[in-house]
Amino acid sequence: MISVEPGTVVVYTDVVCGWSTLALARFIRERDAAGLSDSLRLDHRLFSLEDINRFPVPKRYLDAEFPVLGACEPDFGWKPWQRDSATWPCTSLPANEAVHAAKLQSFQAAEELDMEIRLAFFRDSRTISLHHELVDIATRCPHVDVDVLAETLDAGAARAAMMRDYRRNTAEVQGSPHFFLADGSDVHNPGISLHWVGEPGAGFPVVDRDDPQAIRTLVKRASQA
Repeated sequence: MISVEPGTVVVYTDVVCGWSTLALARFIRERDAAGLSDSLRLDHRLFSLEDINRFPVPKRYLDAEFPVLGACEPDFGWKPWQRDSATWPCTSLPANEAVHAAKLQSFQAAEELDMEIRLAFFRDSRTISLHHELVDIATRCPHVDVDVLAETLDAGAARAAMMRDYRRNTAEVQGSPHFFLADGSDVHNPGISLHWVGEPGAGFPVVDRDDPQAIRTLVKRASQA
């Protein structure tokens, strides 16, 4: 069973997952609007899409998802990849590791860096598999000590715990995103149900239900746990 400390919400994601990015943007907005910014923190954990699928997240998959994600959350700033396709990151593990390295500093540092990496990828077309890009992205985060982060990444100090937790909990985690609350409840991709028309990468996703209220309910329940 996944243990969740009071005052936190454990969330399993991959930073290159558009649906988890959508859910996290909504979660942070609803939490902050409820005045819970200091009392309810995200505890970021890894659900590695490239490991589960046995291939990197393909550009063509996300190209098909961008219009649908943009319709659900138009203010996030989604943009299809603006640079040469050769610069598309072939792995997201370094970026996910950077979030876990920041978590060694604080949950707030990890939360800030996680969202900045997502913006860098989904909006700014930055190659988030590269060390120097991740360190530069971290300079945007007020609660991240960038020098310590760079040293932690160089030492690989966050990788083992991140992967150990991921391997141990793959049976309980349904996908990215999956939220776990301190009251023992959990929800996968809250408020969203969808299906693909055609093969992934050749077809396109169709959202059957989008209920932003689900995130508000999640935040309220987490605050009472």
